[in-house]
Amino acid sequence: MSSESAVNNDHTLNDKSSEVCVIIGHSIEAITSAVVLASLDHQVHIYADLDLLVQQVEQYGFERHLQALWQLYGQQQQIVQCALPASADELIQSYEGKVGQSLDEQKATPLSVSCYWLFLESIKSVWTDDNWVMAFNHSQQQTTPVIMSGIEKLGHITKLADSLQRAWVYYVPFVFLQDGEAYSSMLKPSLWLLGEKTPESSHQLTVLQPLLQYARAYHHADIATIEFARSSIMAMLATRVSFMNELSRLADSQQVDIGQVSRIMGLDARVGSSYLQAGWGFGGHTLPTELDKLQQSSQDNSVNMPLLQSVLHINDDQKELIFRKFWQHYDGFIDNKTVMIWGGSYKSGSGRTTGSAIHPLLALLWSYNIKTLVYSDKAKSSLAKDYGQQPLLQLLDSPYEQLAYAQAIFIISLSPQHQLDIAQLNQFAMPIFDAQNALSRPQINALVGAYTGIGRAK
Repeated sequence: MSSESAVNNDHTLNDKSSEVCVIIGHSIEAITSAVVLASLDHQVHIYADLDLLVQQVEQYGFERHLQALWQLYGQQQQIVQCALPASADELIQSYEGKVGQSLDEQKATPLSVSCYWLFLESIKSVWTDDNWVMAFNHSQQQTTPVIMSGIEKLGHITKLADSLQRAWVYYVPFVFLQDGEAYSSMLKPSLWLLGEKTPESSHQLTVLQPLLQYARAYHHADIATIEFARSSIMAMLATRVSFMNELSRLADSQQVDIGQVSRIMGLDARVGSSYLQAGWGFGGHTLPTELDKLQQSSQDNSVNMPLLQSVLHINDDQKELIFRKFWQHYDGFIDNKTVMIWGGSYKSGSGRTTGSAIHPLLALLWSYNIKTLVYSDKAKSSLAKDYGQQPLLQLLDSPYEQLAYAQAIFIISLSPQHQLDIAQLNQFAMPIFDAQNALSRPQINALVGAYTGIGRAK
């Protein structure tokens, strides 16, 4: 779709739809929601800063299925991209102003909105809370459901819901979305949480009923409870990661493989196996943002949370641990070396580098004038954008390209689909510093060169 057709907001539709789902935001959650609703045969209008929307779609090029569907539904006018107006009033009136239209005009444009879905982090730079809440309160269609999504301080979304003078207000946190599998994880969510302003009113959300039915687990409650549950889930996951990383340091001192310990712990049903893998920590957008908002909430309410502080401290420190192991291996004589780095994204399967350990690693290596050869298929464009002018960085198209020129290998986020060629590695017998604990025990045992992981002695 051309920018011109997107900006003029003429709401051109095919003839089959008399209702439209209005999505407001440019985040990956907003884009995924638009694609999923279109897949469920709904007409979707998505309002956003169009430049940011294009950037977001491009940034998530590694989500090939999602990107293909986004382009297809755009071409079919199932998803219509619209420029976000300066005020919420203008957006709402673009629909409600159609009451006096002729029959022919009504056929070309929808008369009703099935839901408004606001992604709060995307709109806050354009609309203030007071602005859009007042606009919705002045709306003539008070029975149209309003859905909110986003990560905010505890209680903030509840206050917004209370300010809206309508009954059908809901909160959907994206605790189920998996980077790299956004479309499938939303179409069949692992856990769907729904906050309701009016108790037992989920039946009013007809557009979301299939997703509620497909969810492996589903729970609805008042919005304040769902907000707290969202934050608690994310904080628990972060805590598990940091706890295992703390244990990995003790495992190093005891010559114990933390990977085996993790598997044993996972056998206990009281513990479970999720988020028990030691490594360089966690990154991305969701977990760090969630912990930041939780920290703000605790400060606002004068509640001391030392465990949360420890989780954040361990995670920050863990991202530099693999460099310290590298420094110790060479007794500090690391200046002017050349190293290979595999992976750059904050997790396997993603193309995003937000919060990834590669950033502090690169900064530390470059401070010693170390040349870095980086292979990261999904995150290559992101790294090129961030560090394209750095003379000590070279981005590669193959993990084994120029291996002969490197004196060490770092592993940050190797894809599980990547088949390591141990024979090639053994030709050079260089030390491997595995911040992800990506290598299996048989692979480690087969190496000729030194291996250093996180809580894993060779």
